[in-house]
Amino acid sequence: MNDRYEQWQAAERLALTLIEGGMQRMAARTLAVFLFTDQDSVTAGEIADRLEASAGSVSGAIKSLATVGLIERLPAPGSRREHYRLRDDAWATLFTSQNTVIQAMLQAAAAGISATKSGDPAHRRLAQMHAFYEFLLGELPALLHRWHQQSG
Repeated sequence: MNDRYEQWQAAERLALTLIEGGMQRMAARTLAVFLFTDQDSVTAGEIADRLEASAGSVSGAIKSLATVGLIERLPAPGSRREHYRLRDDAWATLFTSQNTVIQAMLQAAAAGISATKSGDPAHRRLAQMHAFYEFLLGELPALLHRWHQQSG
């Protein structure tokens, strides 16, 4: 077997693990491309070709991965296509306030709290949800600081 085939098999196994962990199938396969590519950046078309997938499904996967902070769009002077890469700090960003999903959860909980009455069980549950995400965001800076000291 050649190295490329073995890498592709490892990428597909990683994608399956991510899918089993709850990630959407195309987002998982797209993330595997970013992790295993030997290029500095890739275009949506290159991902679609590699995965033999539709442009629409790859576009949705890219949007999903960008939303949680795993990938970023790069300027590509002279190119008409958008280029993307895995962020250098992807895993740390996934757990920071830059993560729009965490921010959306906080906003949704706050809206739910405002829409419910204080004694209502829903209000209590939403307040607990909001408190958890606030706690998480409060603890992350120290955790990430320790990570950066260890990794870098």
